[in-house]
Amino acid sequence: MRFLILFLATPALAAHTGVPKIRTGPELSDIALFVIAALGVWFVRRALRARFAKRPKD
Repeated sequence: MRFLILFLATPALAAHTGVPKIRTGPELSDIALFVIAALGVWFVRRALRARFAKRPKD
Protein backbone atom coordinates (compact mmCIF):
# COMPACT_ATOMS: atom_id res chain seq x y z
CA MET A 1 0.00 0.00 0.00
CA ARG A 2 2.86 2.38 0.76
CA PHE A 3 4.30 1.72 -2.67
CA LEU A 4 1.01 2.70 -4.29
CA ILE A 5 0.89 5.98 -2.37
CA LEU A 6 4.49 6.77 -3.37
CA PHE A 7 3.73 5.83 -6.98
CA LEU A 8 0.73 8.17 -7.09
CA ALA A 9 2.71 11.02 -5.50
CA THR A 10 5.59 10.79 -7.99
CA PRO A 11 4.03 13.04 -10.69
CA ALA A 12 3.52 15.76 -8.09
CA LEU A 13 7.21 15.63 -7.19
CA ALA A 14 8.25 16.06 -10.81
CA ALA A 15 5.93 18.97 -11.58
CA HIS A 16 7.08 21.78 -13.82
CA THR A 17 8.01 25.04 -12.13
CA GLY A 18 6.28 27.12 -14.79
CA VAL A 19 9.47 28.98 -15.75
CA PRO A 20 10.45 28.25 -19.35
CA LYS A 21 14.05 27.34 -20.06
CA ILE A 22 15.64 29.11 -23.00
CA ARG A 23 16.92 26.54 -25.48
CA THR A 24 20.20 27.47 -27.11
CA GLY A 25 20.76 24.14 -28.85
CA PRO A 26 20.01 20.46 -28.72
CA GLU A 27 20.11 18.76 -25.35
CA LEU A 28 22.44 15.84 -24.71
CA SER A 29 19.44 13.49 -24.66
CA ASP A 30 18.44 14.69 -28.14
CA ILE A 31 21.89 13.86 -29.48
CA ALA A 32 21.90 10.47 -27.73
CA LEU A 33 18.50 9.57 -29.19
CA PHE A 34 19.69 10.52 -32.68
CA VAL A 35 22.84 8.41 -32.34
CA ILE A 36 20.87 5.41 -31.05
CA ALA A 37 18.35 5.73 -33.89
CA ALA A 38 21.13 6.01 -36.49
CA LEU A 39 22.86 2.92 -35.07
CA GLY A 40 19.55 1.04 -35.14
CA VAL A 41 18.97 1.90 -38.79
CA TRP A 42 22.54 0.90 -39.67
CA PHE A 43 22.22 -2.40 -37.81
CA VAL A 44 18.91 -3.32 -39.48
CA ARG A 45 20.16 -2.41 -42.95
CA ARG A 46 23.30 -4.48 -42.42
CA ALA A 47 21.26 -7.46 -41.23
CA LEU A 48 18.86 -7.23 -44.16
CA ARG A 49 21.70 -6.97 -46.67
CA ALA A 50 23.31 -10.07 -45.18
CA ARG A 51 19.97 -11.90 -45.23
CA PHE A 52 19.24 -11.11 -48.86
CA ALA A 53 22.82 -11.85 -49.92
CA LYS A 54 22.38 -15.44 -48.65
CA ARG A 55 19.05 -15.81 -50.45
CA PRO A 56 19.25 -18.09 -53.52
CA LYS A 57 18.62 -16.41 -56.84
CA ASP A 58 15.55 -17.56 -58.79
